[in-house]
Amino acid sequence: MSMLDRYLQAFGQTLAMVSLSAALAIVAGLALAVVLTVTTPGNLYPRPRLNKALSVTVNTFRAIPFIILLVAMLPFTRFLVGTTLGTWAAVVPLTANLIPFFARIAQVSLSEVDHGLVEAARAMGCRRWHIVRHVLLPEALPGIIGGMTVSVIAMINASAMAGAVGAGGLGDLAIRYGYERYETRVMFEVIVILIALVTLVQFTGEWLARRADHRR
Repeated sequence: MSMLDRYLQAFGQTLAMVSLSAALAIVAGLALAVVLTVTTPGNLYPRPRLNKALSVTVNTFRAIPFIILLVAMLPFTRFLVGTTLGTWAAVVPLTANLIPFFARIAQVSLSEVDHGLVEAARAMGCRRWHIVRHVLLPEALPGIIGGMTVSVIAMINASAMAGAVGAGGLGDLAIRYGYERYETRVMFEVIVILIALVTLVQFTGEWLARRADHRR
């Protein structure tokens, strides 16, 4: 296999890891953010005990460094996908790492929505779920998209770290060839590819956030 083929394979593995993990984490994290927001005291579904329990859980997972979480979840990863090595095995800890991270970012955006809009919708007789769907989420959308952008970039960084433990992708390529075989050129080229990928994600996220902000 030529080096070009190795680069293409590693890039494809990184895209697969990041895309699937980000999709799962964003859906789960947004749902968690909505629950954390609406269950605060004085909000649509005030549940202080539930809110406190979820908040403590989120803070606990956010405090665990990714490399430690990766190792700690090996038994669970093996149970879900049947192996602890490879691209698909890395999706499990990557998703678990990103869910609380994105949930907090999305929660901040949802909490910043003008409370007067929520009260006006309630005064008009809107159901609470309709308020979430048609008021909270649309108004918070630019901030949520910004949070998605930051989260995907964090996912790219974590996927490179996962490569150090056999997950494949660009991180694995940099470790096996750039570090272990002392091929500095490979390490440099992987860094350039990652910078380009992060720049593309950042540019796209900012563009989508501006469009969402103009449509409100």
